[in-house]
Amino acid sequence: MENTKVVKFGGSSLADAGQFRKVADIVLSDPARRFVVASAPGKRFNGDTKVTDMLYGCYELAVKGEDFDKEFAAIEERFNSIINELGIELSLADEFANIKNAFAHRAGRDYAASRGEYLNSIVLAKFLGFDFIDPAGYIRFDEKGTFDLETTRSLLAPRLASSAHAVIPGFYGSMPNDTIKTFSRGGSDVTGSIVANAVNAVIYENWTDVSGFLICDPRIIDNPQPITTITYRELRELAYMGAGVLHEDAIFPVRKAGIPINIKNTNHPEDRGTFIVAETAETSKYTITGIAGKKGFSVIQIEKDMMNAELGFGRNVLRVLEKNGLCFEHMPSGIDTMSIVVNSEALIGKEKAIIDEINFRCHPDKLEIENNLALIAVVGRSMRKARGTAGRLFSALAHARVNVKMIDQGSSELNIIIGVEEEDFETATRAIYDMFVLPQE
Repeated sequence: MENTKVVKFGGSSLADAGQFRKVADIVLSDPARRFVVASAPGKRFNGDTKVTDMLYGCYELAVKGEDFDKEFAAIEERFNSIINELGIELSLADEFANIKNAFAHRAGRDYAASRGEYLNSIVLAKFLGFDFIDPAGYIRFDEKGTFDLETTRSLLAPRLASSAHAVIPGFYGSMPNDTIKTFSRGGSDVTGSIVANAVNAVIYENWTDVSGFLICDPRIIDNPQPITTITYRELRELAYMGAGVLHEDAIFPVRKAGIPINIKNTNHPEDRGTFIVAETAETSKYTITGIAGKKGFSVIQIEKDMMNAELGFGRNVLRVLEKNGLCFEHMPSGIDTMSIVVNSEALIGKEKAIIDEINFRCHPDKLEIENNLALIAVVGRSMRKARGTAGRLFSALAHARVNVKMIDQGSSELNIIIGVEEEDFETATRAIYDMFVLPQE
């Protein structure tokens, strides 16, 4: 649909009547914003409870056969207060009765979790004067519970084409037997991507309570600079390393269709936000696009003379990991050395079995496991064109007296991953940020 924008609003953007008014102003200010994907009401203030968590609590009581009238009344009150404050003619009494009845008959945790989005979207559709479309009839999963994009698109595209404007609840669809199924990762962000794909939107606007992504974790760096434009590949690298950005599952329907995403702030709609694109000619203000990292890794260090000449050595090591149900994160290696980075939690209880079996299969000269490693990814599409990026990176770390335990650079030159002691994680992150971002500010 030509010039159509799909807009998704998160839970904090739809937490109360005041936020609903901001959302309405944003949607109605641009005629291209035809399809709105809504989340369940989030927290209104610190210490408040999200509606989804309230629904889970009610359902747990229902499954135990306990009375949940009082808890459900609190949910009714949340929605009724929004309706009353907005001054709209709408009663959800029948919907509430249906949900309570379904809870009593154990309709499933996914059904319970999805009702926040369902009810909030009915309210928002009424407030905006838009159609309400229940995704249960259009967003489909297969028998194994895997999302089916092709079937969904074939059902959803004609339905959306018949509406000038519509609100669609996020977070859920249905199984072949018509039971409700929620997305395990990505939540309402996935629904927004699916709707954008189905209408071939010019852009998918994802409205939340932040003005886009930041170069670095604000808990480590005070007021880090925003990322104005990021490619899907860069985003994947940062998300993989634990940055609180969109989950890969939430992006693939728009990535597949080449639709850009714009992360925007409901409370500051004038801010540019972050654009997520397939490719861009826009040069980044900084050499790097972002820094992300996480703690909790271990390294299996293997040394053996002439390892590189021993046929099947690496395969034998990886067979040991596979047999013990371990995935590896990175595997930097030299002529006579091999380092395998694994998640520490996944390694617990398996150390002896792995060491014994590698010794048995590979006969290394030296084998040890080192714990308390943190990984930091420095990601940027401009890095491959900038001379001396690695030199500047290691100079910054040396100056900050951080010992680098591991280096791994991807062949695409899109990222450099370094391993440091967990206690050096924050210091290293600050040193990298100071080196690449502060001089350009």
